[in-house]
Amino acid sequence: MILHHIFDPLCGWCYAVTPLVQAAHRTRGVHLVLHAGGMLSGPLRRRINADWRSHVMGHDRRIAALSGQPFGDAYFNGLLRDETAWMDSMPPTAAILAAEEIAGQGVNMLARIQRGHYLEGQHVADPDVLGRFARDLELADDAFAMSFESWAGVRGQAHVDETRRLMERFGVTGFPTLLTQDGDAWNQIPIQRYLGRPAMWREVLESVAV
Repeated sequence: MILHHIFDPLCGWCYAVTPLVQAAHRTRGVHLVLHAGGMLSGPLRRRINADWRSHVMGHDRRIAALSGQPFGDAYFNGLLRDETAWMDSMPPTAAILAAEEIAGQGVNMLARIQRGHYLEGQHVADPDVLGRFARDLELADDAFAMSFESWAGVRGQAHVDETRRLMERFGVTGFPTLLTQDGDAWNQIPIQRYLGRPAMWREVLESVAV
């Protein structure tokens, strides 16, 4: 059974479901496929400013309350006050795709980027920061750098375009979305209902992995 995870590395609700995604990744019989959607890419990328901080903080506090996912002071009072920081989905997406390509560690890279952003307040669109994350995952510097560079341009955009076509095909309008595929049968899992309910989620995983 294939589980398609449609996400963006800078999506707060995608951070909310990280424990659930990691559980799926560890479940025997489930093959997790990552699809990055480029939520803040191209003309949609932006610098952090006071309006952005005001917009996201309410969502982030709700995410913390519903999911139990932690947010750090370095994020709330550091990164979200740093008007030099860019919110750009493409560099972290390239890092995730590179980690998956060279070592099957896309899920781990996604989680490391989310921790770097929401807990540590790091500039996760900075290639140097992403390189440090790759070393945290013990990925070879040269292999990661080459793969990252190949995903950082046209190849990465092609991946995002393919994700958007998948979203259009199934009427998906937001992140995160999880779709199961068993042969020609596709179904959407209402993943948000399992926030903070790991036992229920495990039951779902066991049923879809049969």
